[in-house]
Amino acid sequence: MKRAEHGDTVTVHYIGTLDNGRIFDSTNDENPLVFTIGANQVFPALENEVKGMRTGETKNVVIPAAGAFGPRLEENIIEVGRETFPAGKEISIGQKLRIEFNGNKERLMVVTGVSETGVTLDGNHQLAGLDLTFALRLDGID
Repeated sequence: MKRAEHGDTVTVHYIGTLDNGRIFDSTNDENPLVFTIGANQVFPALENEVKGMRTGETKNVVIPAAGAFGPRLEENIIEVGRETFPAGKEISIGQKLRIEFNGNKERLMVVTGVSETGVTLDGNHQLAGLDLTFALRLDGID
């Protein structure tokens, strides 16, 4: 039976969990993860784990934060003046905002603090700094 290798398009089902057991993502029969090994469509660390698997094979893998969304970086957290936003605009903790930088670069940021004078925005990915565990099943190799 063929093993998945560089250049193959694979179909994978997974359940992704954090160290505390919380599920952060999963696939289902209607929406499997389909990617080409070596095409940088998923984390290289995940590609490497799928490489060598056979159709129907399952395995559990841990992708350290450095091989996933990277570390949480303090430089991705900024505070801006409340006047940066339109008067009367409702701003609340946990709200996701698309912020434009340098006239054309947009970045999704999460509001982590609000005061009368300022708003704290976090541009780190929500899974940055976290190790990710995947229960994988390889369902197809093309």
